[in-house]
Amino acid sequence: MAFLHIDSGAPVGRALRERARNILAAMKASLDAYGERRSRIVEIRHLQAKSDAELARMGIRRDRIVHYVFRDKLGF
Repeated sequence: MAFLHIDSGAPVGRALRERARNILAAMKASLDAYGERRSRIVEIRHLQAKSDAELARMGIRRDRIVHYVFRDKLGF
C-alpha cells in the first residue's frame, strides 16, 4: 500500500489543508442551517396543532404562526 505524504510546509500542502478546512466548514454550516430549519418546522407544526383558544392565550393568531416562529429572522 502506498501512502501520499504531503509536506505541511509546502505550498501544495497548505493549499490542500485550507481547501479541506473550507469544505468541512461549508458542510458544518449546511448541517447547522438544516438543524435550525428542522427545529422551526417542528415548532410550526406544534403551534398549528393547538386550538385557536390556546393560540389566543399565547397572543398568536393562526395566520401569524410562521411570522411568530421566524420573528427573529424577519424582524417582527
